[in-house]
Amino acid sequence: MENTTGLRENKKLRTRHRLAATALELFLERGFDAVSVADVAAAAEVSKPTLFRYFPSKEDLLLDRFADHQDEAARIVRERPAGRTPVGAVHEHFLAALAERDPITGLCDHPNVKAFARLLYSTASLQTRLGHYTDREVELLAAVFEAEAVTPLAARLAAIHLVAVRHELGRENWRRIDSGQSADEAYEAAVADADQAFAMVADGLDRALPAAPPAGRAPTPVAPSA
Repeated sequence: MENTTGLRENKKLRTRHRLAATALELFLERGFDAVSVADVAAAAEVSKPTLFRYFPSKEDLLLDRFADHQDEAARIVRERPAGRTPVGAVHEHFLAALAERDPITGLCDHPNVKAFARLLYSTASLQTRLGHYTDREVELLAAVFEAEAVTPLAARLAAIHLVAVRHELGRENWRRIDSGQSADEAYEAAVADADQAFAMVADGLDRALPAAPPAGRAPTPVAPSA
């Protein structure tokens, strides 16, 4: 029974990946607005109802990869070492990601990543839908702060600020790449921007948030979004 369940889940995962990959190929080839859900379903050889069982909207076919990062800030803060402030932990992680040219930082000049980013930032409906993923990111991070005895309002404000910094730095790095700079050429300025941005929020948040989770107290788990 367990083996059957595992095979079924693997098949669903493969179908999901095939749909997302097919959609991305079509969007890059024709443009997002020129491709319909029916086009994607036909190219992936599934029905429209089947496609919608995996992705609730056309935009999610492209943005679903952001779901893998929705809990990233929350995990970084939750797992930070003793004495490390939440801002310091997120700052350190972002700098490490810049050094690795992680696409999530915007500092990546791989042709496929550039094509994806250009499509994302030039399509209004994708930008609007991206807000759904950002809201979930804030929700998950705020839950970690609340589990550390931060008031709900302070927890949400802190989460909004930290998430906004990560996203705005990513957009600024993408502007550099889109203007023709290589990731290596833009790296020094990207690090300087990150240092400045996190220092700005640290001035307020480091006084309002605990430096480490309460000893022996596990954060309240938050279920992932559907």
